[in-house]
Amino acid sequence: MKLTTLTLAITLGIIGIAGGAQAASSPKNLQITVYNDNFALVKDTRVVNLTQGVNSLNIEDVAARIDPTSVLFKSITSPNSVSILEQNYQYDLISPENILNKSVGQRVVFTSFNSDGTLRTQEGVLLNPPANGGIVIKTDDGNLVLNPAGQVTLKQMPEGLHPKPTLNWLLRSDRAGEQNAEISYITEGIGWKVDYVVLVNKDDSMLDLAGWVTLNNQSGTTYNDAKLTLMAGNVRRVREEMNGRMYKSDMVTMAMEAPAPQFEEKSFFEYHMYTMERPTSIRDNETKQLSLLTASGAPVEKELIYDARGDWFRNWWYPGRSDYDPGNGYDTSNYHKVNVILRVKNSKENHMGMPLPKGKIRVYKLDDNGGQQFIGEDTIDHTPKDEKIKLYLGDAFDVVGDYKRTDYKKVAKNVVEESFEVKIRNHKDVPVQVKVVDHVWSDWSVTKSSIGYNKKDASTIEFPVNVPKDGETTVTYTIRTTW
Repeated sequence: MKLTTLTLAITLGIIGIAGGAQAASSPKNLQITVYNDNFALVKDTRVVNLTQGVNSLNIEDVAARIDPTSVLFKSITSPNSVSILEQNYQYDLISPENILNKSVGQRVVFTSFNSDGTLRTQEGVLLNPPANGGIVIKTDDGNLVLNPAGQVTLKQMPEGLHPKPTLNWLLRSDRAGEQNAEISYITEGIGWKVDYVVLVNKDDSMLDLAGWVTLNNQSGTTYNDAKLTLMAGNVRRVREEMNGRMYKSDMVTMAMEAPAPQFEEKSFFEYHMYTMERPTSIRDNETKQLSLLTASGAPVEKELIYDARGDWFRNWWYPGRSDYDPGNGYDTSNYHKVNVILRVKNSKENHMGMPLPKGKIRVYKLDDNGGQQFIGEDTIDHTPKDEKIKLYLGDAFDVVGDYKRTDYKKVAKNVVEESFEVKIRNHKDVPVQVKVVDHVWSDWSVTKSSIGYNKKDASTIEFPVNVPKDGETTVTYTIRTTW
């Protein structure tokens, strides 16, 4: 018989399950610090009533996904009067299966109805745990009954079962009376991320930004009236393989009318903390959104960038590569796309300036009718104040490019000259500027160029190209490379 067909009745209730252990009060001054990587530090204060001598203390309302090795207990009232003898995490929970599995050797009664409506009972000693494939009882007359049907009644609750995951301490106290104790632990299954929403104005010169924290609680408990802190940064943890659910959320926030920011930001060690100004309740199996920041009227720069062999070059070449031969390794793929980039500086002058946690940024733009249209999205890493945010939103529709190598000379064993031609075509009814990017390596120099260029870094050069409306501009240049 399957356990799902049974109704289980316990005649003695649940009093005394924990063997006489005392229970602490409900949490006071609950604090929870949630980290990016799906874990949190929980800390609260409890009132405990200890007798002089050895005490057994239980706390039941802890997270189901607690890390038992992270638990810390200390008396605030009298730290030197309380010592910890044992610390246990008890997670064998009450369920029909667990009750019957722990009741082998005990008397059980099965009650069912006959076809005429009369009650029928079968009573005996439970001989095996149901997990072995069925139930066997031995009646008083020595008969064995296989898989009896009906409601199961037991005289007592087996020891060691708990209604909730329970922390238990064996404490020795030098004094009797109430004490305030601080409990802290780390739990998996609760994390946070930030989703940003950007609205760009009609001429792409300004933007409004709103940041929303999405908090996911899958830790197995509810945190009522908690002081919430979010920790942003790459905090290293030594992880062992753990079982448990990972919760993913990909919520899209359309609203730009965010309430006033409600987090105070502070640096902490090499990370950043965002502390909520008011307490909040985080229920189990809940996704909560909270306003992190808003900014209006931030100047933005739009760029069109043509980088014909950027991904190929970065993936193929690396410093110290000894088998490089430009004649054999040149990328001949046909790439026409011109990337659309937005840049904004995270500064107070731009009405921003708060260190921004990593997250996804969705970008909208006002159309001619005043409506909002989605134009792309990107992700950012943790971004300090006064750093620029770069958003790659997609590729231009009306601006395309062609890139080809027009000449190649091996001047010496380790010296080559390469000539290139880039054509940018603009099908828009307004002129545009496109930044043409190319990648160089080792000792290099531009020996010829039809226009001026900028050296971005040791391996990147950039040509600002002005393209008339419905027109085309051609750029030619020659690079000498020595290695």
